[in-house]
Amino acid sequence: MLKVIIFSVIIVGIAVLLLSVRILLKKNGRFVKTHVSQSKAMRERGVTCVQSQDFAMRHKSPCAVKE
Repeated sequence: MLKVIIFSVIIVGIAVLLLSVRILLKKNGRFVKTHVSQSKAMRERGVTCVQSQDFAMRHKSPCAVKE
C-alpha cells in the first residue's frame, strides 16, 4: 500500500515538473493565456466570452422597452 502511494506521488511530481518546464526554463516564463477574451485570434474572429456577451445584452439599451 505504501509503495503504491509513493509511486503515485513520484508520478504526479514528474508530471508537474514536465508541465512546468517551459515556465521554469524560459526567462519571464508565464502560463499560456487560455481565456477567450485574452486570445488575439479569437478577438480577430469576433468570438467573446459568454459572460461579456451576457453583460452586453443585459445593458445594451437602458431605454429599451421590457417585454
